[in-house]
Amino acid sequence: MNIHKFMMPEIIFGNGSIQQVGESCLRLGATNVLIVSDPGVIAAGWLDVVIQSCKQAGLKYTTFSDITINPKDEEVEKGCRVYMEHECDSIIGVGGGSSIDVAKAIAILATNGGQIQSYEGVDKIHHPLPPQVMVATTAGSGSEVSQFSVIVDTKKQKKMTIISRSLIPDIAIIDPETLVTKSAELTGATGMDVLTHGIEAYVSLAATPLTDVQAKNAISLVAEYLRPSVASKMNREAKTNMAMASLQSGLAFSNAILGAVHAMSHAVGGKYNLLHGDVNSILLPHVMEYNLLANPKKFADIALFLGMDIRGMSHMEAGRRAIEYVKQLTADIGAPQRLSSIGVEEEEMKKMSLMALHDACMITNPRDVTAEDIEEIFRRAW
Repeated sequence: MNIHKFMMPEIIFGNGSIQQVGESCLRLGATNVLIVSDPGVIAAGWLDVVIQSCKQAGLKYTTFSDITINPKDEEVEKGCRVYMEHECDSIIGVGGGSSIDVAKAIAILATNGGQIQSYEGVDKIHHPLPPQVMVATTAGSGSEVSQFSVIVDTKKQKKMTIISRSLIPDIAIIDPETLVTKSAELTGATGMDVLTHGIEAYVSLAATPLTDVQAKNAISLVAEYLRPSVASKMNREAKTNMAMASLQSGLAFSNAILGAVHAMSHAVGGKYNLLHGDVNSILLPHVMEYNLLANPKKFADIALFLGMDIRGMSHMEAGRRAIEYVKQLTADIGAPQRLSSIGVEEEEMKKMSLMALHDACMITNPRDVTAEDIEEIFRRAW
């Protein structure tokens, strides 16, 4: 009998749930919290809501928001200094993947010391982390429920993937109301990240029945609700369902890991300051084409999850239909179509291919891959 393990935090989901952040910290024994956020979240007003909740709970707090869209090692080190100087005992992350990944990385350094580069890879964290409450505001990264933190090594110009059970937050809060302040561009980019998480988790070598059900639901929700979510900030039904899709795809990939799309996008994101979801949206159909041979049945399943009628088709034919669907979806929401259109330089592909080959996400890609294979995929997407 196969043995499956599924890890997740306590989850609080629903409109208005962001106001429970202070009480959630109290339940974990927190008294003095570091709130990690970013300028976009501050401008939208959500940091003020979190601060007010902390005040009502009687918590001391300090804020840190010096974070960019592809968070860097130096930002983590600066945040850790703030944590230590103010003698904090717990961490709140408020935002998308950038804020939450930095919050997790600060937690690592606060209790394990050293440099964040020392923790790249799988299970390199040896001492318990402080209590962590993560508040997701983008319906994209899934970091609020995952065992991942992705941080840019500025010297090597690469994204480091840190994977550890310790990085799964104690409590994850997902409030769909926070999505109404997002732009259409960011909604599309983060939504394509959700779809990529769901698809890569479903075809991952580490997929299980426990992750498959989460991935399936996430893919179906994105197919139905990403377009209307991009079209209207005030479509509450679409926002709620995209928040649920992000949560479920996050649970799926946290446990099944990912694949070549993320390994390659990490390589791109280490060199270029681009939206992670935009890079994923370009790479996803090309990686799907490459991986189709490895598991045609699962790609046929994906076509079904996307709502397609595949009766009478072979698994390969249905899988190709799924790939065409993804291409059309990116076009419909105005996502970029080519790497060249967002500033990726052709001469960097060989170097990025080698970086992607050694990314931890590549381990669970369903089809064997070489640096030459990766470079060819990059060129097809360029």
